[in-house]
Amino acid sequence: MAAGIIINPVAGGYSHLSVGARVELAHKALERCGVAGEVIVTQCRGHGRAVATALVADGVENLVVWGGDGSVNEVASEMAFRGSVLGVVPGGSGNGLARELHLEWEIAKALETALRGHPRWIDAGELGGRLFFNVAGVGIDAHLATVFNTLRRRGRLAYAKASWRALLRYKPKVYNVQVGEVEIKERMLMVALANTQQYGSGVVIAPVAKPDNGMLVLVTLPPLSSLSMLWQARRLFTGRIHCLIGARMLSVSEVKISSDIPLTFHVDGEVVSGTSTLIARVHPRALQVRVPAVPKRDDIDPIVPGQRSL
Repeated sequence: MAAGIIINPVAGGYSHLSVGARVELAHKALERCGVAGEVIVTQCRGHGRAVATALVADGVENLVVWGGDGSVNEVASEMAFRGSVLGVVPGGSGNGLARELHLEWEIAKALETALRGHPRWIDAGELGGRLFFNVAGVGIDAHLATVFNTLRRRGRLAYAKASWRALLRYKPKVYNVQVGEVEIKERMLMVALANTQQYGSGVVIAPVAKPDNGMLVLVTLPPLSSLSMLWQARRLFTGRIHCLIGARMLSVSEVKISSDIPLTFHVDGEVVSGTSTLIARVHPRALQVRVPAVPKRDDIDPIVPGQRSL
């Protein structure tokens, strides 16, 4: 078997398609591309990881995941460092990695790229021993991820309502962040590590992040009142969060984050209970992902002019 297509039936996107319809489209794509493969529908959270582990062990080198960033994380975490090639069909609510890699949204084209597209190396981040390929962190984004994962209905409106309620109740915590010999301890709204620019749906947390430059972007935001958070949130949609007074942004290869209490963090939106000290690091060229064409590289400086550093 040359390929495996793993479908998350409860992912946020393409809700108008039944599971059966998605399975049929996947089989047709395999036939159209002349690829021998299997289509598997996941049954629960974590099943994608188990399926990927089994397929890779059987020698399958091309896996496709049809779902959101959480589904991608499950499969990619088992494929990293192995030389296997991952294909992604955007099917979640945010699809941050898919947007970063400029993947197609039309299903037939997305499936074809996922099976026969150009392999591109990207980095992987690690936080608290868990890999991530998009964004990870502690603070308000981990809190929101916890809230979002309990929602029965998904989508922008549901997320907006849940975010507003969560923001009203959230209390920023004190974190100790250390990069090399530089250390800072203060109350922060969040500490994020970005391998790509955005969480998804145009919410940009690190406008200078690149998934293949061997660095992560550390972003820290200061405490804000609920009303101020709502007002300043517009910067996340304009790529100018670094202009917020008190924000810090720095390209790093390793960071230590600690607190007086055990830290809850997220990796690509999946919530994890950690210890009081977390180590974040980057793993350059950890994973191959299929993309529509050879991406054009730019010369953007990895640090935004005028930004605050640690």
